[in-house]
Amino acid sequence: MKVLIVDDSPLIVKKFEELLKEFKEITHLTTCGTYAHAVAILEDLKPDLAILDIDLPDKSGIDLVRYLKDNKFATTIIMCTNQSDDYYKAWSKKLGADFFIDKSKEFEKLPLLIASLFH
Repeated sequence: MKVLIVDDSPLIVKKFEELLKEFKEITHLTTCGTYAHAVAILEDLKPDLAILDIDLPDKSGIDLVRYLKDNKFATTIIMCTNQSDDYYKAWSKKLGADFFIDKSKEFEKLPLLIASLFH
């Protein structure tokens, strides 16, 4: 499984990397911190899973969901953000995000969610 993490916080990216290294099914882990960098690497990477933050310095992670869906990537999308109000949750789901995690309250649910993708 190829995984892409798009988050502009080095601390959060490090937490993701530590969490994901436990999964032997993940063969390739790529991280970046901007919408533009994500778009630049998507065509070559073709991730199976994308973990996206909403707040990015150049565009929104929601724009990235739209890009993935418009370009027909077969990517499971987990929005993992501090922007956890119902508006962002509904908008993310409407555009095609598969899951929505509140970073500040539900981060510990991520391993179980990711493990469920392998079965």
